[in-house]
Amino acid sequence: MPPTSRPLCKLGFLTIGLFDAADPRRGHESTLEIIELGERLGFDSAWVRHRHLQYGISSPVAVLAAASQRTSRIELGTAVIPLGWENPLRLAEDLATVDVLSGGRLNPGVSVGPPMHFDRVKESLYPDTADAEEFGYERVRRLLDFVRGEAASDFSGTEGFEVFSDRVQPHSAGLGGRMWYGGGSLGSARWAGEHGMNLLTSSVVKAEKPEDAEKSRAVEGSRSAEGSLDFAEIQLSHIRAFRAAHPDGDAARVSQGLVVIPTDSATARQRAKYEAYAAERLPRTATPQGPARLLFAPDLVGTSAEIAERLHAHAAFREVDEVAFALPFSFEHEDYVQILTDMTTKLGPALGWTAP
Repeated sequence: MPPTSRPLCKLGFLTIGLFDAADPRRGHESTLEIIELGERLGFDSAWVRHRHLQYGISSPVAVLAAASQRTSRIELGTAVIPLGWENPLRLAEDLATVDVLSGGRLNPGVSVGPPMHFDRVKESLYPDTADAEEFGYERVRRLLDFVRGEAASDFSGTEGFEVFSDRVQPHSAGLGGRMWYGGGSLGSARWAGEHGMNLLTSSVVKAEKPEDAEKSRAVEGSRSAEGSLDFAEIQLSHIRAFRAAHPDGDAARVSQGLVVIPTDSATARQRAKYEAYAAERLPRTATPQGPARLLFAPDLVGTSAEIAERLHAHAAFREVDEVAFALPFSFEHEDYVQILTDMTTKLGPALGWTAP
């Protein structure tokens, strides 16, 4: 392992949890079975994606509540809950409840921004307040306050036979330190650090517009990628800006979530499918995509030794000691079993990870 790399301390995975509309239970059961398998294999964490009005997990907190009763050790995370769909007070109650049920294993990851296709759903989601809703960092701040025990009401005490609290109940004392922000921009990474959150990075970052690069350099100095189109360089600048702003400095937690597909025990059919999947997605990694200038990292497909070599050369990976490797969206259950098994038996050890 190159001396600039941190040994991998925590190995996790992320799944989207797709299902067939004709049989949604089977898909949800498959997700729960994958999480159970992850615990048996020794993974430190399992994360689920969040999808609204699609055929994926629309209620990850509910799914993780079920997972908490079928596992005993593995940490359970959301990557990520888009807060534009949520009421922070009610979400805080749900998160605290599941954290209590899990024995303090919940790792909620959140993000900001208007709900996807907001113009098409706003009449259903916010029929009376759509134009007044705030979809920025203030929504995260409110959630953090409620999770961390700040007042949610100006009343506590007894009314008749009922006892009321002025803060979210149940209160799970450790949950506030396990809140993650899913950030892909320099500004979001810095904000997460300033507010004492952990940082979830992924296979997507925002490439700055040329006219904004000079502004970032003025604010961030050497931590800014200054308009670079190199994915690893941009992500590294986010990690460093986050830690520079965080009270814990270099000890602040960062998890990386690239798409990683080891093939050590894959069949020839599986290898061909994995390589075709990655090849189809490769063109989007060449240049920033769309008005938001999203830059995607290539999927990593190959033997664990090959993937480990590429990760050791990845500037951002060298500064993290936690990962939540993303599973491809549309593979079969047996493919995930093979991939996860190779991650714990081959890839993890090649990255310095030791099973618990």
